[in-house]
Amino acid sequence: MEDMPYAEWLGFARASWSRYGMPASVVDLGCGTGSLSIPLARSGFHVYGIDLSADMLSVARSKWEETPQQAIRPRTGTIRWLQQDMRRWEMAEPVDSVISFCDCLNYLTEEADVEAAFRSTFAALKPGGTFLFDMHPPKQFIRYAEEQPFVLDERDIAYIWTCDFQESRCQIEHHLTIFARDRDASFYRFEETHRQRAYDPEWVVEALRRAGFQTVDRYADFELKPADDRSERLFFAAIK
Repeated sequence: MEDMPYAEWLGFARASWSRYGMPASVVDLGCGTGSLSIPLARSGFHVYGIDLSADMLSVARSKWEETPQQAIRPRTGTIRWLQQDMRRWEMAEPVDSVISFCDCLNYLTEEADVEAAFRSTFAALKPGGTFLFDMHPPKQFIRYAEEQPFVLDERDIAYIWTCDFQESRCQIEHHLTIFARDRDASFYRFEETHRQRAYDPEWVVEALRRAGFQTVDRYADFELKPADDRSERLFFAAIK
């Protein structure tokens, strides 16, 4: 994940907030190890990092605790880590904005689960609050299937990454076999499987509206620009 464009996701969020309204409180839904939550808190936001994985949240807490206090605006930036399911999550008090980047919502492989996540998010937002998220479009999964396998070969880590694509559901299964160097210089092997589903963008917009969002804007590839057939990531801005 070290090459992931975290700065670009943060840039998109800030550009969107400049357009729709700057928040004070932000939920990072599907926060993982805090690679977006922590920079946001450092810059003064009240952040709630929500993830289903206890292991991910443990790493995120450690990263936050290691953050030098001088890197945090005094008396402003905060984080609370919460273990919740993104399909059924809730807050004690409503927040100003919710973000969910790094194609988190593609990991929900049933339409009903996506709609449940949208409803939970709508309920957690203040009136006028923003829901910003990205998703891979169907054509990106087709590209993955056509271009696989992917290989990385570096001194301390290597992987082989293959994909199985189910066209009828526009669902993809990523299989990664990873070899990592251990402390004693030997390598150990482990495997991961990631399942994701892509959804028709028009269906996503309608699902957001069914959840209660009145305004839904679509963008692409980290910029406030319209999507086209070459777009690798679709970005949505839904306003309560």
